[in-house]
Amino acid sequence: MADQQKIDFLLNTLPAELRKLDAAAKGSWGVMNAQQMVEHFILSVKNASGKLKLPTVNEGERLQKFREFLFSEKPFRENTKNPLLTDEPYAIHYPDMETAVKKLETELHYFVEVFKNDPSLTTHNSIFGDLDFDGNVQLLHKHALHHLRQFALT
Repeated sequence: MADQQKIDFLLNTLPAELRKLDAAAKGSWGVMNAQQMVEHFILSVKNASGKLKLPTVNEGERLQKFREFLFSEKPFRENTKNPLLTDEPYAIHYPDMETAVKKLETELHYFVEVFKNDPSLTTHNSIFGDLDFDGNVQLLHKHALHHLRQFALT
């Protein structure tokens, strides 16, 4: 079973921390402002819940190395390049930061509910392969910590 502390962090601590940011705030690295980062994270959660399907990037030995990293406690490095992202940040989809954070909360709760209703579910992640609930929680937690560090919230 997924670490309950990580689930609580995603559902409670992460949104509270993100609300401290100004939408236009820039991180210590990368091209996204704070609201773009939140909207990017929403897409990650939608992928984890199975709502958003993305193309496979890693297979075979490369996939195995990425999975070893995922299930370690090693953090993502600064400026980790996501092969699915362009060098230009996303256009903003929500009218303000609070709306984006509320949408993130909704998607996080939906993610937990989907796996509660089907504990045997796996969803496909482009970079890390098929993940069950525990694997998705591990990835979302690691990803959240990465972005909190990016915006000096940890």
